[in-house]
Amino acid sequence: MAEEQREAELEPGRLIGVTLDQASLGHNNSDVEHEREVAIFDLLESNSFALEGHAGGGPYTLRLSLAENRLVLTVGEANSEPLMHVMLSLSPFRRLVKDYFLMCESYYQAIKTAPPSRIEAIDMGRRGLHDEGSRLLMERLKGKIATDIATARRLFTLICALHWKG
Repeated sequence: MAEEQREAELEPGRLIGVTLDQASLGHNNSDVEHEREVAIFDLLESNSFALEGHAGGGPYTLRLSLAENRLVLTVGEANSEPLMHVMLSLSPFRRLVKDYFLMCESYYQAIKTAPPSRIEAIDMGRRGLHDEGSRLLMERLKGKIATDIATARRLFTLICALHWKG
């Protein structure tokens, strides 16, 4: 079993390590911290991630940080040697991130007291915003990094975690 896991970790076209710059993280509540931890866990369990135009093919490590109102994705080899820095403006994500967090806050409040139909309606809205953010991320990464939608969804969650300053 351990041998199969090591082989899966060395597959090309995937991430084997994800870190968030601690200086970029705000003081988050426990719900946001949990979302971040789950996103990293799920991302490492299953992902599709490749540098476009790079001959190596991975596996890769990824470090996410914020610098001068930009998202910085530092992609490295398995030994963490940096291969590429991709910088994206956060401006196109601002409205989505803000709306997503408003929906998340509504959801966390609703699960405490609201009827199931209300919780489901809020969750559908939250998922819709999450999907929109994931598609935007894939679009912004086009020509640099190729991902599938599931990987982009988890990365969008991590972008929100970095972006959220409590």
